[in-house]
Amino acid sequence: MVRPRRIVLVRHGESQGNADDTVYEREPDHALRLTQTGREQARQAGARLRELFGDERISAYVSPYRRTLQTFRELRLDPTRVRMREEPRLREQDWGNWQDHDDVRLQKAYRDAYGHFFYRFAQGESGADVYDRVGSFLESLYRSFEAPDHPENVLLVTHGLTMRLFCMRWFHWSVAEFEALSNPGNGEFRTLLLGPDGRYRLDRPFERWTTPEPYDLDD
Repeated sequence: MVRPRRIVLVRHGESQGNADDTVYEREPDHALRLTQTGREQARQAGARLRELFGDERISAYVSPYRRTLQTFRELRLDPTRVRMREEPRLREQDWGNWQDHDDVRLQKAYRDAYGHFFYRFAQGESGADVYDRVGSFLESLYRSFEAPDHPENVLLVTHGLTMRLFCMRWFHWSVAEFEALSNPGNGEFRTLLLGPDGRYRLDRPFERWTTPEPYDLDD
């Protein structure tokens, strides 16, 4: 088995939805484009990634949303060194179809009160649903390591919540730990680095917006 030296997770650049959340009433979530700011964020991330990867090969998996595909393109990686696949299991958490602005704000308030991992949007997914499909993707990723010529790097271009859930699944974080973490910023990335002991470690933590509060099992 050939284990990659790095597994890099990149959040897409700023999208139309990040800049103006009323756009969800007029455009499908999957079709939203990067803003000019988002394109620049992706280019800046690409410059750092090209330095990180050097001449090494890359196996890339990209969410099929327009903003993630555009982000991957704006990274401007050497196409002779990258093997890219669309990966639907890395898509954004589904919130339903056409979205009423006021209803989404109400559901987000419900989610904040109920918990981001377990709350399911009325026509969409819960964080737990995303966790399950990320787990399915990880099984496929592990199998790919069996190829004797597997590239030295894995690159995932995806979404903030999906990044956190990927790391939760990989590192076996608790639900309470997940709930305490914030999404990375647009165009930011995190790297899982393979250590000499054969274990991966996160290059830097996700920011916390609160302290994890596990259940008191004696209650």
